[in-house]
Amino acid sequence: MTDATNQSLFERARSVIPGGVNSPVRAFGSVGGTPYFVARAEGPFVYDVEGRRYIDYVQSYGPSILGHAHPDVTAAVQAAAANGTSYGAPTENEVRIAEEMTRRVDGLEMVRLVSSGTEATMSAIRLARGTTGRDRIVKFAGNYHGHSDSLLVAGGSGIAQQGLVGSAGVTEGAVADTVVAPYNVVPDIDDTVAVVIVEPIAANMGLIEPQPGFLEGLRTACDAAGALLLFDEVITGFRLCRGGAAEWFGVRPDVWCFGKVIGGGLPMGAFGASREIMANLAPLGDVYQAGTLSGNPLATAAGLAQLDNLTPSAYDRLTATATRLQEGMTAAFAEAGVAAVVPRVGPLLGLFFAATAPTDFDSAKAICENGMYERFFHGMLEAGVALAPGAYEAIFPSLAHTPAEIDATVDAVASVAATLPTRP
Repeated sequence: MTDATNQSLFERARSVIPGGVNSPVRAFGSVGGTPYFVARAEGPFVYDVEGRRYIDYVQSYGPSILGHAHPDVTAAVQAAAANGTSYGAPTENEVRIAEEMTRRVDGLEMVRLVSSGTEATMSAIRLARGTTGRDRIVKFAGNYHGHSDSLLVAGGSGIAQQGLVGSAGVTEGAVADTVVAPYNVVPDIDDTVAVVIVEPIAANMGLIEPQPGFLEGLRTACDAAGALLLFDEVITGFRLCRGGAAEWFGVRPDVWCFGKVIGGGLPMGAFGASREIMANLAPLGDVYQAGTLSGNPLATAAGLAQLDNLTPSAYDRLTATATRLQEGMTAAFAEAGVAAVVPRVGPLLGLFFAATAPTDFDSAKAICENGMYERFFHGMLEAGVALAPGAYEAIFPSLAHTPAEIDATVDAVASVAATLPTRP
């Protein structure tokens, strides 16, 4: 335990780190107040530097699907660290995790490991352009694909929570070949489009499920135009189910991007496709991509330990936990007369303070900016429940959340909801 407080650490941080944080949403800018600084975490809980314990539904924004400090994951990391933390050379675990990923995802034949989801999407876009010989890409408003220049325009999550539509420092040329379409609407795709990139479940503008026919329509349109379809599964990959969104919806993309769960809480991402497409990647082909820390031995050890625990029964338990939380929250809001919806897709949850759930970014933005989430967030934090400090994020229950934590969370929702206005 440190003598520092959350406030004193934030003040110190702001003098040496822009905004006091290393990722903008952590600054609490969209909800106000002082961020809590985590001292340690275990299972479903995080503990701040002042000794407060919170039931945690941030879970590092998704990687901690087993809960924090799972003994299998920490043991794997400790064993790997004892043998060295980075080599700049191939390792057996790189092969093993690639084999495990390709076994789980139908149609995924080869993967390249990188160090983040941003690297994965950036590299996958380059691969798609190199494979097709085309320049244009299509993305969807409110889908967040990391902070590479061509994908920042009209992004959700952190971008939206900063009140931005893009980023200073991104040149017009960087986005000249990026077309932005509304989510849940199949856009016109012609033979100038290299790739359509999409979050198969939008989880960076709250949680928005694809409407029936949307993903299928994208698949048909891409096939007709000779474009590639890219699923950004940085959030959904290996969380939604064993085979991710492609298995869940029965729509197979040409290219996948992964992150979060596959690193077991350590920095790792990946992109992959068929052997034919991946053959365009160096050293086999002309599309260059590299990374000194790619396939880091600690991250691959953690990822393998995590995937080993993600059995079919584990997904059943995780979905049951999410369902219990969704049903409890929905009932608590209804009892308080608060207009709120708690969408759920498998083990993923969202929250919108409105009578009906949105279907695209414009409708999500109007709800997320009605001021209700800020009041709810601070009430829950005071009650010992940590949600993401921004209305555009998803809710991440883990396998470590027991019925006791879920019921305590629902009790807190009921107490806080009673203090909220019944109309946003």
